[in-house]
Amino acid sequence: MSLDIKTYLKDKRTVVDRYLEAHLPDPRTPPAVLHEAIRYSLLAGGKRVRAFLPGATGYGRRAGGKRVRPILTIAAAEAIGPCPASLLPVACAFEFIHTYSLIHDDLPSMDNDDFRRGRPTNHKVYGEAMAILAGDGLHAMAFEWCSRADLVTDLDPVCQVQIIAELALGAGNGGMVGGQVLDIQAENRQVDLAELQQIHVHKTGKLIRAAVRVGALLAGAGMTQFEHLTGYAEDIGLAFQIADDVLNVTGTREELGKDAGTDDERGKQTYPAIYGLEGAQQLAQDCAARAIGRLDGFDEKADPLRGIARYIVDRKN
Repeated sequence: MSLDIKTYLKDKRTVVDRYLEAHLPDPRTPPAVLHEAIRYSLLAGGKRVRAFLPGATGYGRRAGGKRVRPILTIAAAEAIGPCPASLLPVACAFEFIHTYSLIHDDLPSMDNDDFRRGRPTNHKVYGEAMAILAGDGLHAMAFEWCSRADLVTDLDPVCQVQIIAELALGAGNGGMVGGQVLDIQAENRQVDLAELQQIHVHKTGKLIRAAVRVGALLAGAGMTQFEHLTGYAEDIGLAFQIADDVLNVTGTREELGKDAGTDDERGKQTYPAIYGLEGAQQLAQDCAARAIGRLDGFDEKADPLRGIARYIVDRKN
């Protein structure tokens, strides 16, 4: 029977969400406002949202996000198998990094967004200072969870250091943060395709690459398997960003959980701007097909990775 990728993603998201809920600091832990702000962006919690939007309905529907990065870590490990007990805390670390980056991206000094995941952005509810600190807390928590003795119980120390290094490289100056800098520097000026790809390889692709590679490391992938999974991750990282660029043009606030059409307003260079809408959509499909081709040497245990590649380019949010 073929894999239903929507069911797989829903089931894995539930697993990730339950693990987060069980192991995050209680929102009453001092300083309580910090932990509430963290949970507000990471989960569906946060007591201030109803006070902020009295009588509002529909908000919170997307709170917590799709969990694509931790699910990629899980799916990559499953493609190799067997999965270690430490898989979930390490996978969750990628959601911490991703969510912190969204909180900071939304700040007035960066993208100045009012909505994220269908709700007011963190700084709209908790203020700019607390939003910055919530992001800082999530960033540190990612590395804490990869090194906590009570969570990571069955990893070889050398492998554990490799995993922490992959996370740092995907998130830092040579990865996501560096890409964000390049993206800011490219606003309101023309960039060529090579520069655009360089921005997005770092801004989006490097953390996705790290998520897949860490899953492979956790499950003890051989060198050839590791290389093929790395190529897969690089292809879907590009496909993900192209699809995001397309959705920013074609999507609605209801679908996206945030304002649409913002890339053009901010003078950002995008794949639809260079290739046209149909050309960008085809490029995303080509990237997904290439990624799936990288998995030819894997059996049906890699079907979730194949399904995720298709989902990335076919999604509506």
